[in-house]
Amino acid sequence: MKVRFAVAMAATLFAGALAMAADGSWTGWISDSQCGVKGANEKAGECTTKCVKEHGAKYVFVNDADKKVYVVDAQDKVAAHAGHHVTVKGTVEGETLKLTSIDMAAAATK
Repeated sequence: MKVRFAVAMAATLFAGALAMAADGSWTGWISDSQCGVKGANEKAGECTTKCVKEHGAKYVFVNDADKKVYVVDAQDKVAAHAGHHVTVKGTVEGETLKLTSIDMAAAATK
């Protein structure tokens, strides 16, 4: 009985670890670590770039779905998208988005 329980626990933990590291795709905004969610809009591009270049902030991704803020590992890949609404692909590890691709998000239809 103890062995079955241990195997079941190990399988559950392993499946959870795989789910957390799985590739995903999310839509949201490129902001900076000082403004976070407040900078997640189309008018924040210049401010975002200024905060990163002059104040030591980092580029972050703000997820539309839950407004969670993730630091982007590939800062150079997102610099050109400061203040843009984008779709990113990659993996999330803790508070970091390990970016594999970034594209402009499709325009929302009303």
